[in-house]
Amino acid sequence: MENEKGASSSTFKMGNSAQERSLPYVPDCYAVPPSYEPRDALDSKSESVPTIDISRLKGSDDERRGVIQEIRLACQSFGFFQIVNHGIDQSILDDALAVAKGFFELPAKEKNKFMSNDVYAPVRYTTSLKDGVDKTQFWRIFLKHYAHPLHRWIHLWPQNPPEYREKIGKFCEEVRILSLEIMGAITESLGLGRDYLSSRMGENGMQVMAVNCYPPCPDPKTALGLPPHSDYSCITILLQNLTGLEIFDLTAHDGSGRWVHVPEVKGVLKVHIGDHVEVLSNGLYKSVIHKVTLNEEKTRISLASLHSLGMDDKMSVPCQLVNDENPVRYRESSFNDFLGFLVKNDISQGDRFIDTLRIKD
Repeated sequence: MENEKGASSSTFKMGNSAQERSLPYVPDCYAVPPSYEPRDALDSKSESVPTIDISRLKGSDDERRGVIQEIRLACQSFGFFQIVNHGIDQSILDDALAVAKGFFELPAKEKNKFMSNDVYAPVRYTTSLKDGVDKTQFWRIFLKHYAHPLHRWIHLWPQNPPEYREKIGKFCEEVRILSLEIMGAITESLGLGRDYLSSRMGENGMQVMAVNCYPPCPDPKTALGLPPHSDYSCITILLQNLTGLEIFDLTAHDGSGRWVHVPEVKGVLKVHIGDHVEVLSNGLYKSVIHKVTLNEEKTRISLASLHSLGMDDKMSVPCQLVNDENPVRYRESSFNDFLGFLVKNDISQGDRFIDTLRIKD
């Protein structure tokens, strides 16, 4: 069996990946070329990212207007912000992280029940992005499953650890309520009103959970947990146990941009603006480009809750944001359209869904 550092990517398939086997080296198929992946991220202490007290949305009219303005500025400049005082009890966050870690500690036989390379599967366990297909592989293991409506999907989730469905289910319910509140604030910040998408996202919207595990990597400077990408969703709400998330600040260096480490503070949640909010805003807000770096000693667990319209419900530019000076700049698309894109394209090489939606002048 080939096990040298030059092993081809086809050697490392689901259930037999380098990260699952805890190899003491990084195989060549995981190595990200320096020309492709600049590594000049600022330390989190020298560059702050927006942090918003989301509880003020329920305060006085003046307080709400202040938060709406903060969200507007964060969406324009970063496409990202952190939230505090979000109302989700710390025990719910801790329990979700703990039970997620417990899933990845199960014997391979148990995890492999959910193994799939089918991006359309409502529950799937896999590694990298598309195992054995992508030119570059990534040091990640993940379980992805649908979460709304919960009663429709929860019976398909893992039964082990025994509390997985209960703890992750509770987290999903709480985060979904929060997502609707945040989306109401985002549409309000665009002048569309807080209820512009509430019915479409509230009843028939999609919630997809990406439960991620990034095992210790013997050479974190060589590989990545995830390549630079943006999420297809309206928003993604992220919980993590360790640092590793980096976002690309488009405004730094006179527009040439720079990577910024996102600090980890217990109880703080991260909000990513996704491709469909970029479409919704007709380009006023940008979906955040982000990546995941690795740790040599510790396992990073993250729970990413992606929120969008229904599977075939198309996001389009509102007529209220279109005029002679600002024509429609994006094609309409759905979550299902994104899945089709994922099948045909290689995100590891920089392909982005949002690029297929932009209308060229």
